[in-house]
Amino acid sequence: MTPPPSGREVPPVGYGGGDAGLLGPGWAGSAAASATGDGAWLRALLDAEAALTRAQAALGLAPAEAAAAVTEAADPDRFDVGALAERARAGGNPVIPLVADLTKAVGAEYGPYVHRGATSQDIMDTATMLVAARTLDLVLADLGRTGRALARTAAEHRDTPMPGRTLTQHAVPTTFGLKAAGWRSLVLDARDRTERVRESLPVQLGGAAGTLAAFGAYGAAHAEELPEAYARELALTAPLLPWHTLRTPVADLAGCLAFTAGALGKVAVDVLTLSRTEIGELSEGSGGGSSAMPHKANPVRSTLVAAAARRAPQLAAVLYGSLVAEDERPAGAWHAEWEPLRDLLRSVGGAARDAAELAEGLRVHPEAMRRNLDLTRGLIVSERLSAGLAPVLGRPRAKELLTELARRTGTERRTLRELLAEETELKDIDLDDLTDPARYTGSAGALTDRALERR
Repeated sequence: MTPPPSGREVPPVGYGGGDAGLLGPGWAGSAAASATGDGAWLRALLDAEAALTRAQAALGLAPAEAAAAVTEAADPDRFDVGALAERARAGGNPVIPLVADLTKAVGAEYGPYVHRGATSQDIMDTATMLVAARTLDLVLADLGRTGRALARTAAEHRDTPMPGRTLTQHAVPTTFGLKAAGWRSLVLDARDRTERVRESLPVQLGGAAGTLAAFGAYGAAHAEELPEAYARELALTAPLLPWHTLRTPVADLAGCLAFTAGALGKVAVDVLTLSRTEIGELSEGSGGGSSAMPHKANPVRSTLVAAAARRAPQLAAVLYGSLVAEDERPAGAWHAEWEPLRDLLRSVGGAARDAAELAEGLRVHPEAMRRNLDLTRGLIVSERLSAGLAPVLGRPRAKELLTELARRTGTERRTLRELLAEETELKDIDLDDLTDPARYTGSAGALTDRALERR
C-alpha cells in the first residue's frame, strides 16, 4: 500500500472505535446516536435474552435462580461488541455468537436456560423494538419542545403580516403566525403518529417457524401465554401472532419516521427560503460559519433537518420492501432492515433535536416582512381590489382598469395606490384601506387561534 503524504500508515477500516458520525453531523452527538449505536443494540439484545428467561421463570418453565443468573450475566460491559460483529458473519446475525458468550457467562448450571426455545430472529426483532422504543421516546421529547416553541412564536406573531407565496411568487398577504401555526400542526401530526407507533411496538416470540413448539417441548402447557409474559418483562406489547414474516411493526416504524422527517423538513425548507439574504424575514438564532466567507451566518440547523428529510423516504423504502418476506422466516428480508432502520432512527432523532433548537432560537424580522409586502408596489392586494372595485365600476371595468394599472406599476415604477388615486371615478373610495396588505390577511388570525387550541 502506498503511504499517505505524511508518511504515516493508512489506518485500518473502522479505526477510531467505530462510527462516530463524521459524515453525519445531523445526528452526531445526539441522544439518538447513543440510543442506536452498537452498544445500545448489544444492550437491547441482552435485555431481550434476559427477559425471555425471566418470562419463562414467571410461568414456572425455568427456575427463578436461572432468571437471576441470566439477568446478572447480561451486562453489556462483559461482552466485546467488535468480536461479536466479526463472528456474526458466520451465522448471518449477531445473536448466534452472543448466545454462545452469554451461555458461557451464565455458567454450566443455568447456561441451558439461555435462549431456550427461541430463534435468533425472536431476539433480534425484539431488540430492534427495544431500540426503537428508546429512540422514539427521545424523538417525542424533542417534538414536544419544537411544538411548544412554535406555539409561542405563532401566538406572538398572530397578526404579523407577510407575503404569502405560491409557486415561488407573491400571491396574497398572510401572517407569520399562521405559517408558524401550520408548522406546529405538522409537528403535532408527527407526534401523534409516533406516539401510536411507540405504544404498539411488540415483542417477537415464535420459535423456529412461529409455532412456539419448542416451548411446549420444554414443558409449557400453554405456550401461547409466553409472549404476554415476555412483553410484560420488556414493557412492550404482545403481538396477536409471531410476526417473523408479518412485518407490520417495521413498516409502521418506517411510516412514522419518514413522516416525521418530512414534517420537520417542511419547517426547515421554509426557514431556508425565508432566511435568504434577499428575503431576510427569518434567521436562525446562531448561524453556522463558513470556511471561506467570514461574513456568512449559515442556517445550519435547517440545513441538517432538510438533509435528513431528503434521506428518510429512501431509507423507509427499504423497510417497506422487506414486507415481501417469504415462508415462515425469510432469508435476507429481515436482515435488510437493520442498517436502514438504524439510519432512519438516528437521522430522525438528530433532526428532531435540531428542529427543537431551530424553533427555540428562531428570529423573526417583521420589518423585512413588511418591506417585502411592498415589493410588487401593491399588486399583492390585486385580488382584494378586484372584489372591492367591482361594485363601484362593474366587473368588466374593474378588471380592465386593474390590468392596465398593473402594467403601469412596472413600466412607470410607481405604486398601485398612486395610480389608483389618479382615477377620478375612484375619488370616493378609501384607497388606503383597500391597498394596505396588512388589512388583507383574511381569517389568518382566527385560523391561528384555532390551530393553537390543539394540544
